[in-house]
Amino acid sequence: MSKQKGFIRSKSRRGVRSDKSPPVASKTRVPEGAMCERCGAIFARRTWRRHHSVTHDRVARAAWTVCPACQQASRGEYFGRVLIRGPYAATNEAAIRRRIRNIVERARFTQPERRLVGVAREGDVLEVLTTSQKLAHRVVHELKKAFHGRGSYSWSDDGSLFATWERD
Repeated sequence: MSKQKGFIRSKSRRGVRSDKSPPVASKTRVPEGAMCERCGAIFARRTWRRHHSVTHDRVARAAWTVCPACQQASRGEYFGRVLIRGPYAATNEAAIRRRIRNIVERARFTQPERRLVGVAREGDVLEVLTTSQKLAHRVVHELKKAFHGRGSYSWSDDGSLFATWERD
């Protein structure tokens, strides 16, 4: 009897999206094969990608547009905010900035929706703003892995992440 109930429950599709595309695809109506005029990302298979080879034929028939990540970065809109504190961060700021740049470049290649909005120093705190909460989480995780220290995360209801990393 439990097999039958499980089978019946697995057939119930109520409340499930029929379209399995990411949320960014539902917000924008972009034709397949469109290219971002700012960053060169390609809209293929309902998501923005950068790891496709670009041929002259693809460029010739592409519909040029601006991807959501470029729009978000130009507006200064962010969903991830990281504060980097502590005396270690002040003395090793160049190494921390290099590590952040490497993390962002790796993420930008595989997931072009995740971008760095800005890095700014305010007093003794380095503030990093990202377009996605996942990239902010990855920045703190990679800083903990590379330089040790402590990280803390605080998610809000609007979908943003406030994270801190500090080392004494």
